[in-house]
Amino acid sequence: MSDTYVECLVKAKTPFWGKLVKMVLIMLTIILVLAIFLLPPIMLFLFLGAVATGAGAYFVNMFTDLEYEYLYLDRELVVDKVMAKAKRKRVATYQLDRVEILAPFKSYHLDNYKNRNVKVKDYSIGEELQPDRRYAMFYEGGEKIILSPSEELVKAMKNTAPRKIFTD
Repeated sequence: MSDTYVECLVKAKTPFWGKLVKMVLIMLTIILVLAIFLLPPIMLFLFLGAVATGAGAYFVNMFTDLEYEYLYLDRELVVDKVMAKAKRKRVATYQLDRVEILAPFKSYHLDNYKNRNVKVKDYSIGEELQPDRRYAMFYEGGEKIILSPSEELVKAMKNTAPRKIFTD
């Protein structure tokens, strides 16, 4: 039995609102810290406000600075979410036997799957680049998973299930 192991790390695009909220919270934190020195009578309230806005900036950064790691090991695809390069969380595990199809996002192979009502899970870079390297995977008829795998990962999966994986 030969084990195939491929690892792929993909940086998700940070949404504009995340950048904006993070910058506003950081600026508010700085203003409140400076105000502590200028307004000593209300120092406690300013300190609590600075701590709250600093914590808010930290959590906004954690949930908007995302990377997805795809790990393929012998007929199993594991998707992990890495938050701000500090915390890792397992998001999903997919068995290749249960995959219906994996094809590029705009492939003609996906034409039969367009009108399905399924849950969509996006573990990709989050934007359409030229050329578009995102893939759509339909899993057990109930889920559509959007991925941005490397060519090596797609090739390893295609070697295992050539009738389900397409590279167009």
